[in-house]
Amino acid sequence: MQDQRRIVVPPQSGRPFRIRRGDLIRIIDPKGQQVADLWAFATGEKLDWLSTSQTRDITERLFPGIGDYFYSAAAKPMLTLVENASPGPHDMLYPACDSALYERAGFPNHPNCRDNLMQSLAAEGISLPFAPDPVDLFQNSLPQPDGRLVVEASINPPGGSVTLRAEQDLLLVVTACSVDYYPTNGGVCTEIEVEITSAS
Repeated sequence: MQDQRRIVVPPQSGRPFRIRRGDLIRIIDPKGQQVADLWAFATGEKLDWLSTSQTRDITERLFPGIGDYFYSAAAKPMLTLVENASPGPHDMLYPACDSALYERAGFPNHPNCRDNLMQSLAAEGISLPFAPDPVDLFQNSLPQPDGRLVVEASINPPGGSVTLRAEQDLLLVVTACSVDYYPTNGGVCTEIEVEITSAS
């Protein structure tokens, strides 16, 4: 019998999740317009992580299609996109928001996804000297015809979701994006829900 659990990631925070190969992970935006940053790390002895650049290179897409893999820095399949129940778009070009971003905007000591990632990893006993670029689910930041990158308000509706399948045992981190001074999250930060269905 399949086991299912649902975890709430509060606004402007992050949570780590241990995932087994074959598990399904559904990332849900309950209220709409909320970006979710996603990272994945291999749980074996060798450090490896989801690489947005490797994924773009191997899939030759800005974002994988249904049935495509998200690849690691070592070019290993980590996750498969099973369902995209969102009008999109999603982003794999931007880094996580960090303290420097908010300081430039005049908001020192602001919650941010980079710190939330590092705190989530620390809770699992992991320390990294860098933050890999995330998969920014529900983020509306498609390249413009003139080459500019512009982040606009997410068009994800309430309940919009993405479902992934783990291709290996993983540590996932999901953050509910902290940007509240820019249109990214529709002007207000809300929670993200993560539903995990075990493979057996």
